[in-house]
Amino acid sequence: MTHLAKLTFKTVDRSTKRDPIISRRDKLVAGLKEQKLVHAAALKKEDHRVERHKWIKDEFGEAQLIKTMRTVRPWFFEQDGGWYVQCRYGARVIAADGTNNAVFVKSLDEVAAVLDAFLNAAAAGELDGAITKVAERQPRIKPGAAKAAANG
Repeated sequence: MTHLAKLTFKTVDRSTKRDPIISRRDKLVAGLKEQKLVHAAALKKEDHRVERHKWIKDEFGEAQLIKTMRTVRPWFFEQDGGWYVQCRYGARVIAADGTNNAVFVKSLDEVAAVLDAFLNAAAAGELDGAITKVAERQPRIKPGAAKAAANG
């Protein structure tokens, strides 16, 4: 008797697909949690920095993995005598209520409440439609191509 004869073989298709809506939601929630850390650092008048790994070539041409620090950019800024808070997905700003892209508060202390509201809304799935809209790639139309298509 061979060693393989003792084993039970089956054919299986491994399912590794994950719901893209859940993936986007998790990415947004992770970003909002990081923004809470950025806000805590901003209250202390500091920058929030995270460690990242980077490959560089040394003088011998060999790739070396080094650790560097990266400053996390805040999703809130001071303007018009108060603070604006934006919810972002990647580099794009989400219109959380469907039309407006920011929430205005009077002080930096109130930013935490807005971040908490965004975090709770994202975790509950309330921002799924806005995330999907922002995540879709818009086709790039060259300026001359629009006129040519109209003249058809």
